[in-house]
Amino acid sequence: MTIQRFHISKRLSEVTVYNGVAYLAGQIPANTPNQPIYEQTKDVLAEIDRLLAEVNSDKTRILRAEVVLADMNDYAEMNRAWDEWVAENNSPARACIEAKLANESWKVEIVITAATN
Repeated sequence: MTIQRFHISKRLSEVTVYNGVAYLAGQIPANTPNQPIYEQTKDVLAEIDRLLAEVNSDKTRILRAEVVLADMNDYAEMNRAWDEWVAENNSPARACIEAKLANESWKVEIVITAATN
């Protein structure tokens, strides 16, 4: 099986696809730094939608999501954006943890594993 890599830099690929599974790198709020968690989460989820579409997948095919919050006090507002976005009856397995993120302006980072079509 061939490994496909998308948006490759020296450090990482934004997406790697192997054997019908897409592995997305941690997606961060590139367009909404310093915004509230709700807006940052919506930004990240829109980027996830874009990347999944690029590899012939979508949010109904997400197998696992790993959400990292800089502050667990943002959990409810992150979930508000998530609940508006997640495909009904297709919620993936999900973990949510608190950790210091690489940039102080980021409040959320989400890692996705999804089946491709």
